[in-house]
Amino acid sequence: MAYTTINKSSAHFNTKLYTGTGSSQSITGVNFQPDLVWVKSRSNTSEQSLFDVVRGVNKRIRSNSDGVETTAGNSVTAFGSDGFTVVSHADVNTNNQTYASWNWKAGGSASSNTNGSITSNVSVNDTAGFSVVSYTGTEANATVGHGLSSAPSMIIFKELVQGYAWRVYHHSLANTQKLIFSTTAAVTTDAAAFNSTSPTSTVFSVGSSGGTNWSGAMIAYCFAEKQGYSKMGSYTGNGNVDGTFVYTGFKPAYVMIKKSSASGSGWVIVDTKRNPENAGATLRLLAQATSSESTDHLLDMLSNGFKIRDSDATLNTSGATFIYMAFAEAPLVGTNNVPCTAR
Repeated sequence: MAYTTINKSSAHFNTKLYTGTGSSQSITGVNFQPDLVWVKSRSNTSEQSLFDVVRGVNKRIRSNSDGVETTAGNSVTAFGSDGFTVVSHADVNTNNQTYASWNWKAGGSASSNTNGSITSNVSVNDTAGFSVVSYTGTEANATVGHGLSSAPSMIIFKELVQGYAWRVYHHSLANTQKLIFSTTAAVTTDAAAFNSTSPTSTVFSVGSSGGTNWSGAMIAYCFAEKQGYSKMGSYTGNGNVDGTFVYTGFKPAYVMIKKSSASGSGWVIVDTKRNPENAGATLRLLAQATSSESTDHLLDMLSNGFKIRDSDATLNTSGATFIYMAFAEAPLVGTNNVPCTAR
């Protein structure tokens, strides 16, 4: 029996690195039309930039800021069949700066979903467990259809008009608890965020919180676990350079980690395009920060998970809880029943 039905993870998620030119260029080699594009400069201080097919090109939100959606006509101007086009915006295409882009495939143009008490517009890739959901909030308890056939394990919410803070639901935490994407804050209790209700196979729930249900435009990125391709879980740090091993069931291509039990640690992003081998160094970016890439030896990507290799408090405080989201470079075993090799 196959361990996963997704033999080619890069058909659904891919990291693409590029160098800015200061003028219009097509970024190709993504391997699919990306429906969520997230760009960050590696070499310079810059804001994070997230674009998705449901809100449309040029519509930018920033994971490092609670600011509203902005229209940047010189940013990402097209989603192509193998990538995306950038023009001259400093945060996505400054001449000679190096950039990382993380790309997810949803389902292209959005369609209406009436499963919830609020009608949503969704772009869905059910095979890979990812959907982009837009809806108009009500400030009252409600449900929203996410388009997937299984319950999302992680949902990232952003209100687009008033500047309410990002909200993050993670199934390793209680459904009365939230994290804020744009800060280093610890998990806090907020029953109004998700109406104290876990997502189901058809809908997620929102309460009266402006961060998830303001009476205006909202966007949500929903991630459901798929065996051998994606994993959203948690681990406990041990404060030792021989740190925790986290089993994912695949060789990770991308891992994002956040200490949830205490404040002061950011959202660390590691990927294997910027770190092609386990050579004693890890290049990290921080989702909540404008800072450039930094170098540490934080973790090793292995054939079946990742291993913490640093006593750094950001990823390995003794006794602290950390949540993570990971996507595969290759499954441990695919439909051909051939195991992937170790790094």
